[in-house]
Amino acid sequence: MAPCRISFDHIYCSTSSVELPFAFTGLGWGPGTVALILGAAITFYSYVLISKVLEDTEAHGHRIIRFRDLAGHVLGPTWSTFVVLPVQFVLCLGTIIGSTLLAGQSMKIIYLIYHPHGSMKLYEFIIIVGIIMIILSQLPSFHSLRYLNLLSLLMCLGYSTSVVGASIYAGHSSHAPSRDYSLPGSSTGKIFNAFNALAIIATTYGNGIIPEIQATLAPPVAGKMVRGLLLTYAVVVSTFFSVAFSGYWAFGNLAAGNIFYNFAPTDGPSLIPNWLLFLANMFVIVQLFAVALVYSQPTFEIIEGRASDVEQKRFALRNFLPRLVLRSVFIAVATLIAAMIPFFGDINAFIGAFGFTPLDFVFPMILYNANFKPSPRTLIFWVNMIIMVVYTAIGILGCISAIRQIVIDSQNYKLFANV
Repeated sequence: MAPCRISFDHIYCSTSSVELPFAFTGLGWGPGTVALILGAAITFYSYVLISKVLEDTEAHGHRIIRFRDLAGHVLGPTWSTFVVLPVQFVLCLGTIIGSTLLAGQSMKIIYLIYHPHGSMKLYEFIIIVGIIMIILSQLPSFHSLRYLNLLSLLMCLGYSTSVVGASIYAGHSSHAPSRDYSLPGSSTGKIFNAFNALAIIATTYGNGIIPEIQATLAPPVAGKMVRGLLLTYAVVVSTFFSVAFSGYWAFGNLAAGNIFYNFAPTDGPSLIPNWLLFLANMFVIVQLFAVALVYSQPTFEIIEGRASDVEQKRFALRNFLPRLVLRSVFIAVATLIAAMIPFFGDINAFIGAFGFTPLDFVFPMILYNANFKPSPRTLIFWVNMIIMVVYTAIGILGCISAIRQIVIDSQNYKLFANV
């Protein structure tokens, strides 16, 4: 899932950083650090490019508010309909599934603090999250989420501080496992694990809905976007890097897809105080609702397009009833998938490879080159081309690696597994 988002009205951070220590298990200290730095640098660069393209199209009389519309305007309707639209839809659906699953896992961890022998299963907590999501999903638009997003920013900082402190505490615990930083698996497995890790890092930094967010800003947007980006990456440096380094330091190649499972292992005592485990998971739960709600908005716009009547008011029964049904069914489907396949790491890797990699590491460069047509003799042309080629390959191989891991985990666990 994505870093703190770009705009003062819509700022939120992704809790996919709970998986960054796990990503390091597929890369190690050196390559993992390089991948984190490159992810930050390239996504910052790509967001600036997208912003410039949006500003240029608006200067020529075309105010664009959707990623797929921007692709259609610059590249043609085929790109919009058959490339960007399905990729963005899968990205948003996958993000909602991953957020619902992770929130359910955090709820279960809190439950086990106070009921260590409780009988409730993971899928029951996922259903609870889904019900809350259905209620919150009735908020009508991005603008309705601004205060929740600001709360999400605070939750991101609180969660990251808690995880770093918990990792340091657990690393010095007498019950801490011995640390091994070697790359696990066979030679083939190490290759797949590396691309899986790169896909996870892409998810952590990814956005995929920049035009939708920038459209909520009053013009001129250039200065606001730059300030938002600077704030975003100030949070990124202070949170993502610290979580990745501290978690991997504490657990080495035993780091789990959800770092909280390392803090409270099922086969041993908790490595951190219960109050800290509770606090960190509460931060995560609140933040995840904001992430899921923001990523649901483009999807809602797609599925409600033909069901609404623009000539009637938003809350007229003619529009409210279809919205209530469609949004509720969509969230229910996402919840069902999250409960059926509770492998957060695998889902996150697939989202990163299939969705965030093209939308954040490939398409911005294509759109910039197609819109501004820089000369092949210029540096920016070749920088964009190299990034496009390299991350296209990473995305394809990442998809293969993620699907392979989902198949492997599906063989080890049954549907609705209580992991």
